[in-house]
Amino acid sequence: MRIQLLPDQLISQIAAGEVVERPASALKELLENSLDAGSTDIQVSLVQGGVKQLRVADNGKGITQDDLALALTRHATSKITSLEDLESVASLGFRGEALASIASVSRTLINSRFADSKHAWRITSDGSDISAIEPAALDAGTVIEVNDLYFNTPARRKFLKTEGTEFGHCEAAFNRVALSRPDVAFMLQHNGRALSRYAVSEPAKRFGEVLGAEFAAETIQLEESAAGLRLWGVVAKPTFNRHKSDTQYVYVNGRFVRDKLISHAIRQAYQDVLHHDRHPAYVLFIELDPSLVDVNVHPSKTEVRFRDGQAIHRFIFHSLHKALGAPTGVSNASTANQAAFNPFANSASNLPFSNSQPANYSASPYPQYQSQINLNTNEPNNFYQTLFGNIGLVNTQSNAQAVDQQLGNDASAGGANFANNTADNFLQNDFPLGFAVAQIHGVYVLAQNSLGLVVIDMHAAHERIMYEQLKNALDGKDGSKTVAMQPLLIPVSFTADRLEVATVQEALASNDKSLEQLGFDIAILSPSTLAVRAVPTMLQNADAVVLAKDVLRDLREFGASRALTERRNELLGTMACHAAVRANRQLTIPEMNALLRDMEATERSGMCNHGRPTWFQVSMTDLDKMFMRGK
Repeated sequence: MRIQLLPDQLISQIAAGEVVERPASALKELLENSLDAGSTDIQVSLVQGGVKQLRVADNGKGITQDDLALALTRHATSKITSLEDLESVASLGFRGEALASIASVSRTLINSRFADSKHAWRITSDGSDISAIEPAALDAGTVIEVNDLYFNTPARRKFLKTEGTEFGHCEAAFNRVALSRPDVAFMLQHNGRALSRYAVSEPAKRFGEVLGAEFAAETIQLEESAAGLRLWGVVAKPTFNRHKSDTQYVYVNGRFVRDKLISHAIRQAYQDVLHHDRHPAYVLFIELDPSLVDVNVHPSKTEVRFRDGQAIHRFIFHSLHKALGAPTGVSNASTANQAAFNPFANSASNLPFSNSQPANYSASPYPQYQSQINLNTNEPNNFYQTLFGNIGLVNTQSNAQAVDQQLGNDASAGGANFANNTADNFLQNDFPLGFAVAQIHGVYVLAQNSLGLVVIDMHAAHERIMYEQLKNALDGKDGSKTVAMQPLLIPVSFTADRLEVATVQEALASNDKSLEQLGFDIAILSPSTLAVRAVPTMLQNADAVVLAKDVLRDLREFGASRALTERRNELLGTMACHAAVRANRQLTIPEMNALLRDMEATERSGMCNHGRPTWFQVSMTDLDKMFMRGK
C-alpha cells in the first residue's frame, strides 16, 4: 500500500485516542480550560458516568464570537503563540487539541458569553459536522456539554467500563483539580444528584473536605523555599499510612503530575519512618520558574521533565525529611505561621514564586531536660535532674530526699504516686509526653500528660532514640564522622566461621576503616576465633558477640563502601535494635521519664525504625466515653 494522507476526521479521532482515553480524561481537560479562563465557580454534571453526558459550567471570561469556531479546530489555542511561550508555559492547557479531540468523538455543545458581549453565542458539533454559530442565552462564562462519547467509534466505546467505574475515575479527576485550587468553588452532580460541594476555603480545609477529616487531623503542614523553588502543602504523619498509593497528590505549578523523581524523593524522606509495604499520604505543591520544567512531554500532560532534576530531588527530600524529623517536643513545620497557613492569601500574581524562608527548627525543644537514658543507675538525684533540669525546684541530693519525705514516697519504690503528684504540679510546662506513672508487662510505659493518657512502646521508642544518635554520630553532627568507641575492660572472644574472619581481615587490610567508623575494634585471635575489643559507646550494654556478627554479615554481603552508604541506615537500625531496652525489662520511674524526655528531643521519635508507632495518645474524652461518664 502506498503512503497517503489521512482524512482530517480520522486524524482527529486518532488524536482523541491519546487525549480522551475515557470520560475522566475529557473532564480533566474541560476543568483545566475553566481554570485557565479565570473561573471562580465551576459546576460539573455527569450522566451515566460521563458517557451519556458530561457538562461543565463556569463563570470564566468566556469565548468571543469570532473565536468560538476556532475552539473546535485542532492546534488552535489562546495560551501560546511562539516557541518561547511553549518553553515557559504557565497555563494548564496549551496544545489546542483537547476540545477538537473531544468534539471529534462526541456530540458537543459550547455556549459561551465573553465578558463584554451583549449576549452569548453557541456552536455544536456532531463528530465531524460543525454547525454555524448562533445567538444564545447565558449570564456569563462558558457551558460545555459532551454527549454520547465515542458514539461514532463503537469499537473504542466497547473498551469503556461500567457506569460506576467510569464515574469513579471522573470523581477522582474532579477531586484532583478541586484539591489544587481551594480558591475556586466546585460542585459535582451525577445522574441529577449533588455529591460534592466545595466552597472557596483555606487550603487545609479543602484538603480535609476532599480527603476526609481523619487525613486532615494526621497531617503536618509544610512550607519551604530555596533558590527559586517553593514547596508547600501537607504530608501525613507516618502513622497515617495506606496499603496503596491512592492518597498522593503532587502539583507542579498547579498542574497535577505523576513523576518518578518526585515520588522517589518523597519515598526516601519516609524511608526511616514507614513500613516497607505501606504508602505515605500527601498533598504537595511545587512552584518554580516555568522555563525550568518541560510540561510538553506526554499528551495527558501528567508527566514533566525538570531541567535540574537532582536539585529538585534534593530540595524535596530535605524539606520532607526535616518536617517528618521534627522531635515530638517540636510542633509541625512553620509553627509560627500555622494559623495563617494559606498560600492563596497572596494575589495570583505572586504565584508560583514565594519569598518566604524555610522554617527554622530548634535542635531540642527542651535542652535542659534532655539526657541519655541510663539503664544501669537508679540514683534519685539523676532522676530529678532528668525530670526537672534547671527549673530550680530540685537539683541536689538533699533536696531530692526532702521532697521524697514531704510526699511520703521514695523515687524508686513509690515512683508512681510521686509521678502523679509531679504531673499535677508541672503539666503546665506542657511536656508533650507527660510523666510516667506505670509500666505494663515490661513492654509498655503509661504516662500522663495534659491531654490524658499516653501509651509508649518502650523498646520501639528507645530503638528510635539509639538509631538517631548513631546516625548523627556517623553523619558527623558531633564533628567526628565516626561512632564513638568504648574499649571493653575484658575483650569478648567468640568462635567465628571462615567468612566472618575473612571479613575482618579485609576490613583491617583495607583503608576504608569501616569497622572503626562504626565504633568497633575486632581482632583476629586464630583462624577460627575473633575478639571484640571495643564497641560503640552508646551500645556498650548490648550483646557484643551478637552485635559484631550482625555487623560483619552486612559488611560481607554488601561490601564496606555500600554498607556505609546505601545500606548504612539498615545497618545502624540493626545496631540500634540490639542496644534498645528489651521487652520484659522492668524500668524504674526515673528511667521511664528519662526515656520520655529523650523521645521529646529526638527526631522522628513517633515511629520506630521499621515504621511502627512508638506511642499513642488517649484523650480524656476517649477515656470518658469508654466509661460512659456524663451519660
